[in-house]
Amino acid sequence: MLVRFKGTGIKSNAEMTTRDVKKWCELSDDCRRLLTSVVATMDLTARSYFKVIKIARTIADLAQEKTISINHIAEALQYRPKLEN
Repeated sequence: MLVRFKGTGIKSNAEMTTRDVKKWCELSDDCRRLLTSVVATMDLTARSYFKVIKIARTIADLAQEKTISINHIAEALQYRPKLEN
């Protein structure tokens, strides 16, 4: 992860901006489809959408995976707080 951010001043995935997420968190079509469907069903804001991707990137890093998989996205979504009606 530190190699990814070398020379940027960023020290963790949480510090990534939207532009950084687009640069370093490439998503497969399956990941994008899952996120698109979740945006509607969970009423995710754009900010939340990018937070989920950052968490998925961290999960992938911990698993020593180069790419974010649909499983990483699904796990990141499980960490979203549940809203009560």
